[in-house]
Amino acid sequence: MSMTSDPFTTAAMVTGASQGIGREIALALAQAGHDLLITDLGLESLHAVTEDVGRLGVTVHPMVLDLRRPQDFEFFMKQATALCPHLRLLVNNAGVPSLSRPALETGLQDWDEVMSVNLRGTYFLTMAFGRWMMAHKHEGAVISMSSTHGSVGLSGASVYGIAKSGINQMTRMLAIEWATHGIRVNAIAPGTTLTESRATKLSADPARRSAMLARIPTGRFGQPQEMAAAVAYLASPAASYITGQILHLDGGLTAY
Repeated sequence: MSMTSDPFTTAAMVTGASQGIGREIALALAQAGHDLLITDLGLESLHAVTEDVGRLGVTVHPMVLDLRRPQDFEFFMKQATALCPHLRLLVNNAGVPSLSRPALETGLQDWDEVMSVNLRGTYFLTMAFGRWMMAHKHEGAVISMSSTHGSVGLSGASVYGIAKSGINQMTRMLAIEWATHGIRVNAIAPGTTLTESRATKLSADPARRSAMLARIPTGRFGQPQEMAAAVAYLASPAASYITGQILHLDGGLTAY
């Protein structure tokens, strides 16, 4: 029965919170009353979202975190929990985008670039969070960012899709292992979402935009705020019986 306490007594960590979906997640959780610990590769990139979150009346702590350095995670968690001893929620949002190249043109460096952040880093940060939560007998939740690429085949995104399918399986495995500790583990799997950078790219390629829209039953792309609303729901007491699930937010794309 996790995340059922007053949300004003809990804090959430959101990785990759400086822009796009991560920024909207931070704002949505702040609006729900959670104090926040937000991370990115540099503090300067977090300045704007720190100010925006602070105006919502919650406490926010910006911190530097590089998911390519799992050897730092235990020390990072000590620092993070010293600032936020009421930390109960981890949102694994940080990641690197798809390489958009054929599998046969993907090299070892490409593989490592994606996997080191999107799967290995996410996994071991989650382990550091879970270890701390269990040591202090805290109940809470983990919500990770997956993708429709982790559930359906797509040409030119093999490594990214493999990493996201790994996130899906991590979610299921940990949900089973951690249920008795009161820690729920879920993921959201966005389809194409109109972040600022994605909107710019699609505007420059109308043919590709039309082809992508043709595959979506609702006939539109997702909005970052919609992804953030799903995270806020999964973090809330209303979702206290939900664990081990990958929630697809894709306008019906994976219904085919």
